[in-house]
Amino acid sequence: MILRFLAVLALLYAIGFAIFLKTIPAPLDGPKTDAIVVLTGGAGRIDRGLALLKAHAGQRMLISGVAPEVKPGELAHEYRVSPALFRCCIDLGHEAVDTRSNAEETADWVRDHKYTSVRLVTSDWHLARARLELVNALDGDASVIGDGVPSSPRYRLLIGEYNKLLVRRVALLIGAAT
Repeated sequence: MILRFLAVLALLYAIGFAIFLKTIPAPLDGPKTDAIVVLTGGAGRIDRGLALLKAHAGQRMLISGVAPEVKPGELAHEYRVSPALFRCCIDLGHEAVDTRSNAEETADWVRDHKYTSVRLVTSDWHLARARLELVNALDGDASVIGDGVPSSPRYRLLIGEYNKLLVRRVALLIGAAT
């Protein structure tokens, strides 16, 4: 009996992981949003956010999880964009240290600006959990669409991310997390 139960759990886990892999999102061509939010931590994320901002896919952009010592001018130079773009349209969030605090920092920023729609930019494999966290932190105050930056993660990273996603979903489902 226990063996069957464990076999069913293993099968459900494997099916869920296959669905997770199959539904990893790509960059999004589509609707404009009030805001663009980029989570630091992976190659191509800030580049994608800047391209979206230049294409007027959003009014303003937050880069969440920036190291406290990083200044807007340094990022403008590194990404070869006008410092004026940073002055007018880009905010740096220095408080976040992980995905959950990215969501909290972003939710505060969205509420402060009274935005009702957000395009969340992060690595494709990270988007499901990042979006889950942001939707939870916003608690209905804004809609969130995901924009996955293509990457080539190893299976170990994908399995770890899937496990984190499962744990967080269960925690939110049973009310063990805010």
